[in-house]
Amino acid sequence: MGTFERKDEHIKLAKTAKSQYNLNAGFDEIEFIHNSLPEIDLEEVDISTKFLNKNISAPFMIAGMTGGSDLAKKINQKLAAAAQKHNIPFGLGSIRPMLEKKEIFHTYDVRKLCPSIPLIANIGAIQLKEYNYAQIEQALEKIQADALAVHLNPLQESIQPEGQTNYSKVYEKIIQLSENINFPIIIKETGAGISKEVAQKFSGAKIAYIDVSGKGGTSWSKIEYMRGGKITGFEEWGNYTALCVAEVSKILKTIASGGIRDGIDVSKALALGAEMAAAAKPFLDLNNIDRIINLWKEQLKRCLFLTGSKNITELKNAKLLIYGKTAQIFQARGIDLKEYALRQNSK
Repeated sequence: MGTFERKDEHIKLAKTAKSQYNLNAGFDEIEFIHNSLPEIDLEEVDISTKFLNKNISAPFMIAGMTGGSDLAKKINQKLAAAAQKHNIPFGLGSIRPMLEKKEIFHTYDVRKLCPSIPLIANIGAIQLKEYNYAQIEQALEKIQADALAVHLNPLQESIQPEGQTNYSKVYEKIIQLSENINFPIIIKETGAGISKEVAQKFSGAKIAYIDVSGKGGTSWSKIEYMRGGKITGFEEWGNYTALCVAEVSKILKTIASGGIRDGIDVSKALALGAEMAAAAKPFLDLNNIDRIINLWKEQLKRCLFLTGSKNITELKNAKLLIYGKTAQIFQARGIDLKEYALRQNSK
């Protein structure tokens, strides 16, 4: 199956319940300490922030999903328009199809629909072996992107029937790319999570953000099994999103994705250390995008209000209780839970 047909099949399968991890991202076992005397006005709570040097209305974005086909064009146009309407960032799917076939640029051509928001293009890390810096930069300029997300997906590639599994020298290619193009680079996973050990490799590099994309949402190994992947047993493989955020945010600016399913998850991710959150599957409900975005914003506002936080900066100091399996995993990785439960700067 070619790249274009595969992308459409991925989208159709990603909409199904069978594509999701059975285990949650870890946020279900994280709770805020409720403040019954917040001493602030809910109407004055400010959830706006800045991302890629642009002001946005809330610290979450529509993650990159697709590109290269008529179906992808329809989805990208709908999502881009919604992102512009609500002033939140939007990510495009992999530009690999566009690099293979320049005439399908129109499926990525959404800037006219979202002229003022952060727009993030996307490419697989393993594809950096196939295309030079000039080709990639030209594509980004044509899209008028604000940044490039380079995705790591060894789990998916190892299960995918057409998968590319030669990951040797991929790190070297990423570093070279970051030093040779004039766009911010975001390193992201695709649902299996980025550990602190991997994040540490990029700590001295020209990397703007790490998007941890942990397990708890869409399982790309499950999607590839539905497409005919033969090497079973990796349906639940990966690092939990909550753990990834807690670890990676101590190293580089972090975007939390993977199992983010509402504004409460967004708020917990921010309190764990993320600068932004991102989600894909919830926004594939194209007929309800406005309702979903508005709900997430209102949920986020109330999380700030109920922790006595006037803005996102103050939310980052809100006290958290972490328990159950999530607590055990945090402690096994050397994280002191009191760091979150007994914060001194929160109300």
